[in-house]
Amino acid sequence: MLVSRVQGEGPLRAGAAKVALAPPFPVVVAGYSPPRPEAGQADVPLHARAVVLEAGGTRVGVVSLDLLLVPDVLVTRVRERVKASGLSEVLVLATHTHSSLGGYDPRLVAQLSGTGRYREDVVEAITAAAGEALSRADAALAPVSLEVGEAREPDFVASRSGGAIPDGTLTRAVLRGAESPVAELLFFAAHPTMVPRHRAYVDPDYPGRLSALREEAGSGVTLLLQGAVGNASVAYSKGLGLERVSGFARALAELAGNAPLSPVGDSVRLALARADAAMPRPDASRLVPSLTRAAGDNLLCDSSPRLAEVAALVLGPLKLVAVPGEPSVAAGAELLRRTGATGVLGLADGYVGYVETAANVEGGLGESRRQYFGPALLERLSVAAELVAGAADFTR
Repeated sequence: MLVSRVQGEGPLRAGAAKVALAPPFPVVVAGYSPPRPEAGQADVPLHARAVVLEAGGTRVGVVSLDLLLVPDVLVTRVRERVKASGLSEVLVLATHTHSSLGGYDPRLVAQLSGTGRYREDVVEAITAAAGEALSRADAALAPVSLEVGEAREPDFVASRSGGAIPDGTLTRAVLRGAESPVAELLFFAAHPTMVPRHRAYVDPDYPGRLSALREEAGSGVTLLLQGAVGNASVAYSKGLGLERVSGFARALAELAGNAPLSPVGDSVRLALARADAAMPRPDASRLVPSLTRAAGDNLLCDSSPRLAEVAALVLGPLKLVAVPGEPSVAAGAELLRRTGATGVLGLADGYVGYVETAANVEGGLGESRRQYFGPALLERLSVAAELVAGAADFTR
């Protein structure tokens, strides 16, 4: 079911902002199953980074948060925060760092498996940072040009569960103002699980370090947006611990800086379409022992959404499908094939867990052992993706 659609074409304007995400310490460190450490401070600061785009009277916001995931409740709160200013079309995404704060997902499965006990003050802190970043970006709208390019380093990534292999492509979109870049969007796919577990600090992992390095280099506010990250792991092996994390961030920053750019032109297409996909019944058969499957199914049913939002974003030549989960490389390829998109965004506007192909789920392959739903999940998301791709007019 189509929820909304906006589209325009003309000279592009953009604004961007970066706001500190200040956790109400002490907070649990999200990302893994218990036991989880409790953090009293940040190692590297966490942030909300936002870009607002406007063309032909259409205005769209994108906010990236240094979090493991963004549940529905958080997406709704962020959108409500900026709706009064007229910014009603907003994509909310997580960088997927497994070492940031938890406490913001009310679903029991999420609390048990990754984010820890729900706390209203944590949700308010995140919402405030995201809302402030979007509001500042909106207030800073100014004429920009769009430049797009890509670079590739296959040795940076590997598949952790076999099957289709991530190719290490980094896509770069630069929003260049009259004197300097306003913002940079980097599209990449690799799990931010580099920070050692059980550290009593919150940390944005390589995405936060990468964004900070690009910003220091003069690229404007830089958002790292995850792609088909489900089975994509970092393969960078230089250094140990936090030295390795920083080394990978520097290597990615260099890759981005060397990506050749092509100007898009004076008139830019901008569109955003959103639709609700009806979720299949949860299936715990691959997650728990057979004797406890009924209890597992019931727990998943209590925690799983009945609807999940899928979106399509057009920005010049970029045609992106955004899904609320972690699609594998194979699932991402299926979404691209069925929609004509140029890329997939994961961890967007909600969270339904891992997304694998039906064949892999039926065969127990790939990331299917982590998927909360049966083989019908990708089909449900793909149908919605086809709908929003058509509404955003991907064929143009």
